[in-house]
Amino acid sequence: MPSYTPPTKDMQFILHDVLNVTEAGIPGYDELEADFTSAVLEEAGKLTADVLAPLNVVGDKEGCRLENGVVYTPTGFKDAFEQVKEGGWPGLDMPEEFGGQNMPYVIGTAVGEMFSSANMAFTMYQGLTHGAASAILAHGSQEQKETYLPKMVSCEWTGTMNLTEPHCGTDLGLMRTKAEPQDDGTFKISGQKIFISAGEHDMSDNIIHLVLAKIVGGPEGIKGVSLFIVPKFLVNEDGSLGARNGVAVGNIEEKMGIHGNSTCVMNYDDAVGYLIGQEHKGMRAMFTMMNEARIGVGMQGLSQAEVAYQNALEYAKDRLQGRDVTGVKNPEGPADPLIVHPDIRRSLMDQKSFAEGARAFILWSATMIDAAHRGEDKDADGIVSLLTPIIKGFLTDVGYDMTIKAQQVYGGHGYIEEWGMSQYTRDARIAMIYEGANGVQALDLVGRKLAQDGGKHVMAFFELVKSFIKDNAGQDEAFDKEFLDPLKAASKDLQAAGMYFMQQGMSNPNNALSGSNDFMHMFGHVCLGLMWARMGKAARAALDGGTSDTEFYETKLATGRYYMARQLPATALHLTRIQTGGDTVMALDAANF
Repeated sequence: MPSYTPPTKDMQFILHDVLNVTEAGIPGYDELEADFTSAVLEEAGKLTADVLAPLNVVGDKEGCRLENGVVYTPTGFKDAFEQVKEGGWPGLDMPEEFGGQNMPYVIGTAVGEMFSSANMAFTMYQGLTHGAASAILAHGSQEQKETYLPKMVSCEWTGTMNLTEPHCGTDLGLMRTKAEPQDDGTFKISGQKIFISAGEHDMSDNIIHLVLAKIVGGPEGIKGVSLFIVPKFLVNEDGSLGARNGVAVGNIEEKMGIHGNSTCVMNYDDAVGYLIGQEHKGMRAMFTMMNEARIGVGMQGLSQAEVAYQNALEYAKDRLQGRDVTGVKNPEGPADPLIVHPDIRRSLMDQKSFAEGARAFILWSATMIDAAHRGEDKDADGIVSLLTPIIKGFLTDVGYDMTIKAQQVYGGHGYIEEWGMSQYTRDARIAMIYEGANGVQALDLVGRKLAQDGGKHVMAFFELVKSFIKDNAGQDEAFDKEFLDPLKAASKDLQAAGMYFMQQGMSNPNNALSGSNDFMHMFGHVCLGLMWARMGKAARAALDGGTSDTEFYETKLATGRYYMARQLPATALHLTRIQTGGDTVMALDAANF
């Protein structure tokens, strides 16, 4: 059976050596001393490794079952969920006013990675609840907050988001679910939603569905969409549960992966709904949840890559196969371990350098979310908005690729379910699709985010990279050559691609949009390159300062050198593709494909 070891040491390195969280000047960060964050991460690590990880295979094999309108989760899920609730983990970064612990988002992000690596399908139940609660917190009335948030923060009640319908996914303006106004101020919601993660299950007393619907008589298209709270059970004035609402599960989807999460078809038949925010402004409210979810899904790409890598590494050390071409390394055995072979090393280094770079990227982004929300830093908010499609799209594309590389290390055993590696690949695959397919993320980045606020935020990112290079250049020749020069070259490639879009995109939008996927990946590589440069700087400082843990920091430097030398140059290929324009992409008539 696969195993999982929480990477708490690496998280501590990023939080304290790289991000220097206690000195970040963000409200609440002065409390994030190393001993405190270590205690939180270690406790979360125990729960994820000892309780959640062993249930990952159980959830995959058993799945969820629907009987008489009730969805039953896999064996052990319900007891594990009780332990998660008792520990207060769902409300780690939620307001104390509603029962949360009010810790910074960055801590919730680090803990969330461990939860997701240990058991991605299980973690979605609380993750979706967190997103729904965040939407109510940001856009709900005070009465709605007081009614729903305390129970959702504790996960006594869970939450969902209901967007997709059988005939429409990304184009939500086509939705047919309707909301009819009632004299008492409520609405009757009718329609069908599909792909609803955690839509029905047996682990909470109530499920609070957030449902997009069109108010009858409202504007056509996306401008007529509103957001509603539709609880599974109506809530009485005293907070107790009342009658069953007109919402029911129609079916459980049979999926490629995340079998332990109940992905449901949900039917709404004159269900009582409560408007969140203003009429016809539903997308504004839903995007609060969707943007949080997109960052969470990006983390899923990292989380599956991390746990797959851990297991591939152990297999490569144990499995005897062939002899080292430079000389026998295991003379007492019939063959040397897989890890002696250069191609296996290349694969493992790809995985290791991605996972550690992606972790730094996610946690750095989380600090900017904290700066925006806790410190009302509009510049940080703008950069996070710019980076969100990259976090979601790049990290899930590459994270999935890394699970395949990990599976490949096993050879034929990677294809056999007994070894558990295929689950990581199957589970990771959905992350490239839901919460906005990655092609849509790339289009959003190029079509909207680059020009947002007159290009202010992308220029701020370029300046951030430029300033880091300038501030650290000339201090150490090796660091310049190994880290700063590759980062500078990659950043110039990214800027050249942006300039191409500006010059060509107006006259022929296809020239820009045909290169959007390449641009998203190019941007992602630059972000990870920046993170590796920052980690390289921190590692060198620790070594120069006489750290006793030289092995950790030297390993960090070697891993960073690998990424800068072997992965970051991909930006040049992406730039070449982008600059070919859209003619070859659009050359064929539809009938000729």
